[in-house]
Amino acid sequence: MSPAALAWPVNIGAAARMSGVSAKMVRHYESLGLLPAVGRTDSNYRQYSEAQVETLRFIKRSRELGFSMAEITELVGLWQNRRRTSASVKRIASKHAEELGQRITAMQAMQRTLDQLIYCCQGDERPDCPILDDLAGLKV
Repeated sequence: MSPAALAWPVNIGAAARMSGVSAKMVRHYESLGLLPAVGRTDSNYRQYSEAQVETLRFIKRSRELGFSMAEITELVGLWQNRRRTSASVKRIASKHAEELGQRITAMQAMQRTLDQLIYCCQGDERPDCPILDDLAGLKV
């Protein structure tokens, strides 16, 4: 069923399914203020608008790209602000890409170190192990 054919608003289960975000995370994002005030039924059930489901999709995709919650908060605000400048968005994305590059470089260095330690380990029945020695801060 297409979103246009749905009767809006929808409950939290439908919003979760439509956005690909768990109901628990929907409530979490709501508690962080990433969603505007969510309507409630007389029975106090949450009711989500089409725009709120779109916001949940936006948040999910942002998380998939590794943005922090602080960055996502800023990006959601920019996305919802039609007077924003793309320079503001680019600044956030560029900083994030740079940080990812630094983390990738650090992880590659960790992998090289582990590969070297694994190579040096005999992996036999003896107790000597350069991997454990390195972890303990002993000279390998």
